[in-house]
Amino acid sequence: MTLQGITEDEIVNYLVHTPGFFERNAQVLASIQLTSPHGQRAVSLQERQMEMLRDRIKGLERRIMDMIRHGQENEAIAERLHRWVRAVLLAHDDTMLADVMIDRLRHEFMIPQAAVRIWGTPSQALREGLSELSIAQPVSDDARSFAGSLNVPYCGLNAGFEASKWLDDSATITSLALLPLHHQGETFGLLVLGSPDPTRYTAEMGVDFLHQVSDIASAALARLLD
Repeated sequence: MTLQGITEDEIVNYLVHTPGFFERNAQVLASIQLTSPHGQRAVSLQERQMEMLRDRIKGLERRIMDMIRHGQENEAIAERLHRWVRAVLLAHDDTMLADVMIDRLRHEFMIPQAAVRIWGTPSQALREGLSELSIAQPVSDDARSFAGSLNVPYCGLNAGFEASKWLDDSATITSLALLPLHHQGETFGLLVLGSPDPTRYTAEMGVDFLHQVSDIASAALARLLD
């Protein structure tokens, strides 16, 4: 837009670099009328500025409330994680370790179904007396290879993964989180979290918390290896 050869940019530039203009022409400010964002009525420049300030304050209040809510949620998660880790550390019976880990994980984080399997590697083997446990049941080479390929936990729809069959009611599971277990640089197991809710585990969700669960489970279950 131009006005007698003067562009809007030039007007803006002049006003920005001439702060004394409105001091010398105070009546201009008082006469300026703008359209209110909350209706079609005309308001003064001062009133428009106040409305903008109120909107900005409301936006800041919403951000503060979001920060408080997220802080409370993170505190609750940290408390649940603490209780889960404590229960795992108190599970001194190797034959009960996996059951305690899964049961407490489901309870603390309201996970509908969960399961875990571990296997020996060329440099590792399961300790004697554990072969009859559900955690030590056979796992195919394909499933082991898939677990070994996971650099981060998998979160997403259940695409018929073998690991989903480890769950008690696998037919109802629509979304999964698959957490690889590592020890001494090798993958020795897989922790499976399942839900009938397709939005519980998605590819877009963050995995930092799942990384922590994976690390803790790996450290605890590694003692079952010879």
